[in-house]
Amino acid sequence: MVARVVIAAPASGHGKTTIATGLMAALRARGLTVSGHKVGPDFIDPGYHALATGRPPRNLDPFLQGESLLAPLLRHGAAGADLAVIEGVMGLFDGQLGTEGYASTAHVARLLSAPVVLVVDASAASRSVAATVLGFARYEPGVEIAGVILNKLGSPRHEEEIRAAMERTGIPVLGALTRSDDIHAPSRHLGLIPAAERDAESRELLPKLAGWVSGGVDLDAVVRVARSAPPLTAPAWEPEGASPGPRRVVAAAAGPAFTFRYTETAELLAASGVDVVDLDPLHDKALPEGCAGLYFGGGFPEVHVEDLSANVPLREELAAAIRRGMPVVAECAGLLYLCRELDGLPMVGALDATAAMTRRGALGYRTATAPGANLVAVAGQQVTGHEFHRTQVTPRAGSPAAWTWDGAGEGFASPTLHASYLHVHWAGHPALARRFAAAVHAHG
Repeated sequence: MVARVVIAAPASGHGKTTIATGLMAALRARGLTVSGHKVGPDFIDPGYHALATGRPPRNLDPFLQGESLLAPLLRHGAAGADLAVIEGVMGLFDGQLGTEGYASTAHVARLLSAPVVLVVDASAASRSVAATVLGFARYEPGVEIAGVILNKLGSPRHEEEIRAAMERTGIPVLGALTRSDDIHAPSRHLGLIPAAERDAESRELLPKLAGWVSGGVDLDAVVRVARSAPPLTAPAWEPEGASPGPRRVVAAAAGPAFTFRYTETAELLAASGVDVVDLDPLHDKALPEGCAGLYFGGGFPEVHVEDLSANVPLREELAAAIRRGMPVVAECAGLLYLCRELDGLPMVGALDATAAMTRRGALGYRTATAPGANLVAVAGQQVTGHEFHRTQVTPRAGSPAAWTWDGAGEGFASPTLHASYLHVHWAGHPALARRFAAAVHAHG
């Protein structure tokens, strides 16, 4: 049995991240073990979830992982927890463009048979909130709106007016929250600033969030909603891999400049005999002892470009190791770091390319194909992934591409290197992890 509840909203900006994170922290403060999950490929919100729960962050995405894997991944991630809090993405029914809500929060809630608590920004309405909630409750069969949390209320009278209107819907109000000047997470060009970049401030924010949510939300009612979810029959996901010979070490970029990697990436590598050790390219001067491979995930190197460039000893050691054939996988931020320069400042130089910030961004799901055999893929292998950045990489002509989509090649690939803008959830494509691990074992 996995007690579970989805925290959703009519649209972005209603406060679901703040309330979901605060709910996790408040329930944990009550002594419950809480598992935090995020619908979609978002890597910023899960960082706050991890701080609130004290457990590794998890993502649930039908496009990246496949519909059949969602319940197993939830059971795996929530193992040992009293309940799982699943934060939605965008509006409840908003999914992949050109589809009928594929990969939306509602889609995930249906696949997981999970009740939904709708967070509604009530700052600009009163009785109309009830009409909005009723429309969401009736819009799509199989999606259960089990309760509502009112957010950004202006006064007790405002709350009373909405509660009276909500009685006609039959949907209970589980919480009512007013604005708080103490509750604020700053944003920049790609959303909220990751928790790892403002660790002290983020940790100070959590007790405030927990107190704010506890003061306005019926936590017992939320727990009852979560426990009303039916049992999941699918078995829990287990990372599989081959472990040839002794264990090896992969250095994975971490710290304020590299704040994102899917939790299951390290679990898959561990199952293949590879231990992931954090490497902070801002401060660490050398690779960890016994390092036999490199993994550079997502983050914001463009924000820390001066400090990354100033760490010359590590840049030079990385460049030499990659030249000698040390296997390296780089996704998005990692791709930028491996270029000769980023915004005019020297980087690792393992790729004959330059990178720079641009005004336009790239955002969306991608279905990609490997044009040839490389470090992680066989020729013709198809994967699903996600692209999210506001930079441009300019390579020299003739560089073998990592992936192709929409008729164009992207990234760099060789038998020992794979660098791309595309983030692929390896739980949905475990063969990539096994091929990388095999190369690490061979190199080590």
